[in-house]
Amino acid sequence: MTDVLELLLSREPKSPREEKEVKIKRLSPKGEEAVVFTLHSLGYSRAAELKRMDSPEQPLFILLEGVVSPNLKDQRLLDHYGAATPAELLKKMLLPGEIDDLCREVEKLSGYRRAVLEEIKKK
Repeated sequence: MTDVLELLLSREPKSPREEKEVKIKRLSPKGEEAVVFTLHSLGYSRAAELKRMDSPEQPLFILLEGVVSPNLKDQRLLDHYGAATPAELLKKMLLPGEIDDLCREVEKLSGYRRAVLEEIKKK
């Protein structure tokens, strides 16, 4: 069996930040241009901080950190939806289930909610 240290040293270090684009179906009717959100993974410290949060607003805070595009702080978008803050914008723009689904995608990109380990069976 190859030495684990040698295997790790032979791999090129990559940025742990992953990115993904997702289309919001309800906001992307057929025949119209798709509304695509770009999401990215959270860093360890920020993910841990948000996971410790004991609040029903936790998914919103995860999205505020994990949504790259659209810019949720864009004043035109806030004004269009009549929102004072980016968190309020998310509540006005998206349905609760869409917020939860997007939150789960950010969590998956950050290594949560997916199988990342595989048990080695002894022969």
